[in-house]
Amino acid sequence: MAQAVAVTLRDGGPLLVEAGTGTGKTLAYLVPALLSGKTVVVSTGTKTLQDQLLLRDIPLLTALWSEWSDSEPPKVALMKGLQNYLCLRRYEEFRRSAQSVISDAGRNLPLLERFREETLTGDRSELSALAQGAPIWHEVSSSSETRVGSKCRHYDACFVTQMRRKAEKAQILIVNHHLFFADLALRGPHASSVIPDYEAVIFDEAHMIEDIATDFFGVSVSTTKIETLVRDAGRAFHAAGVSGYSERLMSAVLLTAARFFETLPRPRAGEGGRVPLPASSFASRMQESLFALDNALDALQVFAQGAMDESDAIMQVARRVEQARNNLALISEGGPGDHVTWTLARGRAVSIGSSPVEVGDVLRDKLFAQGGATVLTSATLSTAGSFQFIKARFGIEDAAELCLDSPFDYGAQAALYLPRGLGDPRDASFLERAAAEVRALVELTHGGAFVLCTSLRAMRELAERTRPGLRHRVLVQGEAPNASLLETFRADGSAVLFATAGFWQGVDVPGNALRLVIIDKLPFEVPSDPLVSARCMRLKERGGEPFMHYLVPAAALTLKQGFGRLIRARSDRGIVAILDERVSTKGYGKVFLRSLPPATRCASFDEVSDFWRNVSAPSRELRSGAPHA
Repeated sequence: MAQAVAVTLRDGGPLLVEAGTGTGKTLAYLVPALLSGKTVVVSTGTKTLQDQLLLRDIPLLTALWSEWSDSEPPKVALMKGLQNYLCLRRYEEFRRSAQSVISDAGRNLPLLERFREETLTGDRSELSALAQGAPIWHEVSSSSETRVGSKCRHYDACFVTQMRRKAEKAQILIVNHHLFFADLALRGPHASSVIPDYEAVIFDEAHMIEDIATDFFGVSVSTTKIETLVRDAGRAFHAAGVSGYSERLMSAVLLTAARFFETLPRPRAGEGGRVPLPASSFASRMQESLFALDNALDALQVFAQGAMDESDAIMQVARRVEQARNNLALISEGGPGDHVTWTLARGRAVSIGSSPVEVGDVLRDKLFAQGGATVLTSATLSTAGSFQFIKARFGIEDAAELCLDSPFDYGAQAALYLPRGLGDPRDASFLERAAAEVRALVELTHGGAFVLCTSLRAMRELAERTRPGLRHRVLVQGEAPNASLLETFRADGSAVLFATAGFWQGVDVPGNALRLVIIDKLPFEVPSDPLVSARCMRLKERGGEPFMHYLVPAAALTLKQGFGRLIRARSDRGIVAILDERVSTKGYGKVFLRSLPPATRCASFDEVSDFWRNVSAPSRELRSGAPHA
């Protein structure tokens, strides 16, 4: 892999590398990147991998470099998303605002003031005393929408400016996919970028690219964005002494926004996700409320433009109001080019947006056709041994390809249990039978289990049905922050965690704490999702078969990620159970099975019990036999 990456960095072009868990792929791309002499961006999908690179892999290579070279090792810089950094302008505006006294966010102001005095980086991760999700951080953090740029009076002291200056002196830039695609979407002849110019990019966890790129090459407006914009406007006007009439204008924006978002369709009770919004929707009551919101935003924009000379913050407010109006216009017109329009409700927050049906053309034009080197690697890029699906989704026409197996002995370390008799997972009685299977498997391994579900409803119902019969600690996603749940799971050693999408990938629990992964259903995309529906329609128009050419391979990659939670080291032993018998009874099940590692297949509970007794006997004393209430 290192040789293939070195050739690509030298000659350019895309390289696809599937490297199984335990291959050492981070070292395989870091070594040639360091030796290349080129400015290389390494983009990761998760904070866990970012921490691994910065705290383990790069220090190791830097130490080795000094042993065989007299020269200084190449500089490495970390660039986080802008929302991770304190914005000095917004912080000062919040301190002087009424919200700092009367709002819930203001309660944490003394803590933030101490942080401001002591921090050298402004990085949120240093502020461990502030609870995750605390409202105050949203009020004072940086973002692409709120940054004024070089005209800001805090520009030289700005933590984002300092981060970028350090990055300009580095050869290796560690970023995440969100920052990379936010930067790529903004790049152009008249736009400033956050990431300095680079000669090559390496995507680790590259399977996540399509979903993240879709977000950044689309547009959206939400109740949260409008409310934040109005709060920032109020502070900017107050600080400049031009409040007065602006209070009425801002109230009008909030009122018309509330009325507009109330007209948007919602998912049916018990369902979540995006809801399609046909173009005809804007020819009814929704159109009137949209015009009212646009008029209110227009009045606020005119006021802000008239007061722009008073402060940089007001100038930024005017630009943000104009951007919100432009985005609403694009969405109501169906988006630029081939887009799908949707609404989404999560708690109190409601969004309306327009997303590209496909991002392959955009990625090809803005990334792969630029002539630099692009390495894409992950443990899950191929389906049934082929890269064709991922190439089509990413817009890659020609690429070097390399598929490397994991060094783990999956036949000896893992069992793939495919029970029969549970019935169709879409039947109402499926969850009752699945719960009984979960209880039996958890008792077999004495806990240490992830139960990965494809929906929140299934997760909650399975947990509710299973919890009373278990002697082990039960954790359910949503009952605490994900990081806290994972820490508790690792420390307990025999816990059972019920979870959905957030735990299918990017979660690393090596060792005995995780020895059983149960998957309730094959992770097919929701067909009613407007983006999924549009992509299926597009394939059909081109003569393709949406189910086999899109839904099945996409689900196979996700299933592969779920399986990958189990074996993270040579000493790991465990069981993956897929309760959806379609993987064994349907013809397309072969695609899923060919995509998974070659674990020992078990078709009955007796077989999987025998496997577990054999592999767990040497380490049985390592497991805690004490049940938890």
